[in-house]
Amino acid sequence: MEVLHTAVAIVLAVGLIIALKVDPVISLIIASLYLGLAAGVGFAGTVEAITTGFGSIMAEVGLLIGFGVLIGALLHSMSTFTRLVHALLRLVGPGRLPYALAGALSTIFPSIYVDVQVVLAAPLARSSAPHIGRRGLPLLAGAIGTGIFAGYVFVIPGLAAVSIAGLLDIPLGTWLVYGIVLGPLTALVTTFLFSLLLRTRYWRPEQDEEDGAAAERETASAEAADERSRATTSDERGLPLVVLLLPILVPLAMIAFGAFADVLDVSSPAIAFLGDANIALFVGLVGAYLLSRSTAGRESTDTALSSGFSTTGEILLITGIGGSLGEVITSTGLDKTLSDLFSADAGAPIIVSVLLAWFIAALLHLAIGSVSVAAITAAGIIAPVVASTGVAPIAIGLAIASGSMFALQVNSNFFWMFKSLLNLTTQGALKTMTVVTSIASLVSLPAVIAIALVV
Repeated sequence: MEVLHTAVAIVLAVGLIIALKVDPVISLIIASLYLGLAAGVGFAGTVEAITTGFGSIMAEVGLLIGFGVLIGALLHSMSTFTRLVHALLRLVGPGRLPYALAGALSTIFPSIYVDVQVVLAAPLARSSAPHIGRRGLPLLAGAIGTGIFAGYVFVIPGLAAVSIAGLLDIPLGTWLVYGIVLGPLTALVTTFLFSLLLRTRYWRPEQDEEDGAAAERETASAEAADERSRATTSDERGLPLVVLLLPILVPLAMIAFGAFADVLDVSSPAIAFLGDANIALFVGLVGAYLLSRSTAGRESTDTALSSGFSTTGEILLITGIGGSLGEVITSTGLDKTLSDLFSADAGAPIIVSVLLAWFIAALLHLAIGSVSVAAITAAGIIAPVVASTGVAPIAIGLAIASGSMFALQVNSNFFWMFKSLLNLTTQGALKTMTVVTSIASLVSLPAVIAIALVV
């Protein structure tokens, strides 16, 4: 009966989110309450499971998410993203810009919330598109889509990556070692494959771009030129770009240092302290705050922090409730049933377990339309049984990450923002965003399976 009640709880949550447009936080709490009460956990036991699960995941990732979001908000206040893209454009030229953009978005900027990334990147894509050719707009749109979400789900401190790692109890240093390779690799390969698709008659500007797209592109080009001029002035008067990137680069280096120290079996309290992800991101936050105060001023810095605090609250709630759902599932005894389903003793069962984790996340994303909610919900469902599967938790986590970005489409708020900002028709947005996230999900899956077989 536990399986039936869990299925009903998931359908209930998805139905509330999709059909009744109920906020995911409320929907997942209702689903957790139903599951606990219907499965016989009891009134007190259900409440205890929800609060315990919430508290446990907050202890794991609460500070990490908060610090990461605030770093992103402060970087935004300093126009770091805009300056980096302009630098890439000068360095590689328009022809290679899609790859440079996908690579930068998937490695350097996962700390910036996805909505902010697309708002910043879209005007630059529209203005640069004519320099690439007739297929420039869809190619850059695809690069933006795959870069943002490959970083979001695979690369620390991307919020989905941090949440999955926390729910599955995966050390962030371990995740970083795999994610920092898998994220940009997925983004670059996807961009290349999508460019091959665009060489066919796949893209039809008259059907896939909004009327007036050309005029809009000219306007965007003029706006981007003005912004490039301001960025150049900022470059001349302000801090070097590499200095503005230190709040991202230093924490990543500290986490990587701690991970490599573990691999080399080098241990000391000082190394453990400096390699701790919470300390690393706090160092990044302090650095970002000081840089923002010196470049953007106190008022802009305070505004950026307020915006970051506002965003953090919702993210922490949805992440914590994902932990609540997982704890309720554990309390029902369903973990024993799922253990049999995920059991893995040899190569084939390992592959089946990875595929099942990927499928659960992909199905939830198709139903819910939110990458983060799908990833957190899938991780919450699978977390109670990871230790008994015989599969490395990092492989299961990466499989969830891969599946959670499959086919982002019309039930996602990001989809409509992407469509509007890039001046695409709904068909055009489907042919870019939905296709590239599907390709990225499928491209990363064989790599995840390979990781599962060797770790």
